[in-house]
Amino acid sequence: MMGFTPVGSTLGGLVLGVAISLLILFDGRIAGISGIVGRSFGARGAELSWRLSFLGGLVGGGLLWRLVSPGVFGAASSAGLVTMAIGGFLVGVGTTLGNGCTSGHGLCGISRLSPRSIVATLVFVATGILTVTVTRGRL
Repeated sequence: MMGFTPVGSTLGGLVLGVAISLLILFDGRIAGISGIVGRSFGARGAELSWRLSFLGGLVGGGLLWRLVSPGVFGAASSAGLVTMAIGGFLVGVGTTLGNGCTSGHGLCGISRLSPRSIVATLVFVATGILTVTVTRGRL
């Protein structure tokens, strides 16, 4: 397997687990990134503050990790700006239709044994497999 990183993947999973657990334990909120981003636009005061802090932590953590280990994210994408914009739009539509994203359903929902989240995550994975298969011409 190319890119097999059991130690890094395990540590990343542990960090994610701790982060989502702390958010739900101390604030009663689900760590669904699309929901946090989407609801930031109409938020004010403390509601906006925690959302921006959370998102800033995601970006800041990634930037810090990039400084510590420059090759951590691999090569830049060869997809053009238009392709990435279309992909981002489709992800937004999908998270709206699915009432959540992979972080909300896949991490938080499955850990709570939510049937809706289990089905949503299976659909995410199947759609990802189909998309890669089609775009790489293997279908």
